[in-house]
Amino acid sequence: MQTNFTLAQLADPDVAVANEILRKCVHCGFCTATCPTYALLGDELDSPRGRIYLIKDMLENDRPAGEQEVRHIDRCLSCLSCMTTCPSGVHYMHLVDHARAHIERTYRRPFLDRAIRAVLATLIPRPGWFRLALTGAGLARPLAPLFGDLLGGRLRAMLELAPKRVPARSDLDRPGTFPAEGARRARVAMLAGCAQRVLEPAINDATLRLLTRLGVEVVVPAAAGCCGSLTHHMGREHDALAAVKANVDAWWAETAEGGGAGLDAIVINASGCGTTVKDYGFMLREDPAYRDKAAAVAALAKDVTEFLAEFGDAHGVPKPAAPAGLTVAYHSACSMQHGQKIKTLPQALLTAAGFAVKNVPEGHLCCGSAGTYNLLQPTLARRLRDRKVRNIESVEPDVIATGNIGCMSQIGGGTAIPVVHTVELLDWATGGPKPAALS
Repeated sequence: MQTNFTLAQLADPDVAVANEILRKCVHCGFCTATCPTYALLGDELDSPRGRIYLIKDMLENDRPAGEQEVRHIDRCLSCLSCMTTCPSGVHYMHLVDHARAHIERTYRRPFLDRAIRAVLATLIPRPGWFRLALTGAGLARPLAPLFGDLLGGRLRAMLELAPKRVPARSDLDRPGTFPAEGARRARVAMLAGCAQRVLEPAINDATLRLLTRLGVEVVVPAAAGCCGSLTHHMGREHDALAAVKANVDAWWAETAEGGGAGLDAIVINASGCGTTVKDYGFMLREDPAYRDKAAAVAALAKDVTEFLAEFGDAHGVPKPAAPAGLTVAYHSACSMQHGQKIKTLPQALLTAAGFAVKNVPEGHLCCGSAGTYNLLQPTLARRLRDRKVRNIESVEPDVIATGNIGCMSQIGGGTAIPVVHTVELLDWATGGPKPAALS
């Protein structure tokens, strides 16, 4: 694609990156075949190619975002399926993230829209506040139908997605060092996260049990918190980079180079967070105080299944201890298969643990969760969820496994089939407790 940025514009590092990305696009349209919103709406401007044209025009002309750009870019899930399909290597993720930051700086949304986004950006990254908010939402949940399509159905969606009962805080939900059982074979940091700690604390518990059982020492630094992805994908770069820097500082201090005991990996059990943490080096590339540390931290980041596969290759893993035979439908989160390019490891681990694993038809299409997408674009998200659930139910599984808390909440709202995290099944198969959803 030909671009016409001025030298003054290209002096901005973000615009320079956008220019490089735009020039790789050859208008082929392969991305339209795998874009969820184009599949639903059939509008060229709701495809990656269409959004690329909108972003190019907006940035080249150095103008504020308009209603058209905001509408179609807001509808993008950032599922990154287009990046998997693109034969030209267009890095759509960095381009759309830059566009969202531009929108946040130059476009004034309606008051209620701004208010909802501010509430989500404030509450969700803070587990204590988020727990209180969910408790209130759970009490109001029966009133959800009364809100109908008010504010585009957003209030209704927020109440419907709230759990009926907020799980109790886990005894393991604390910073500190969790020692390996037996001889220590590795030392890792674990991202405790934010929303997941409140919605499904059993995921972190299962991760800690499984890793320490395998001889892995796990450290959870007190200063590490939200990965920053939620605010980053809302274009709120100041908030996102503050979270990123806090995590880089916390994890760097645990590395040998940072004066700590050393890390073999930073283990992440929410694939949306993993995609963002692996991009820390890019996000802080222009910050001389953080550039090198961020790149080192990003290189250490691994999804829990990625770490388990590599660890198993080096040390072996326990033989399955739990009854086998359950049929598992594996839903590969977009951030897992498209963002991190992890396509077969989770299924292989589940199969080795004794489960009969089935892939889901149209597995490349998003379930509609996408961070806060199911709260901000509930109508489209619900259509995608229902399509995903039909495909999952067609393989008649006993349980659904996935590696992302957002997908668990989204899919669980549309089916009676239990939905669990992959690591919960792996923990159970190697001596841990049976997942509560299966009891």
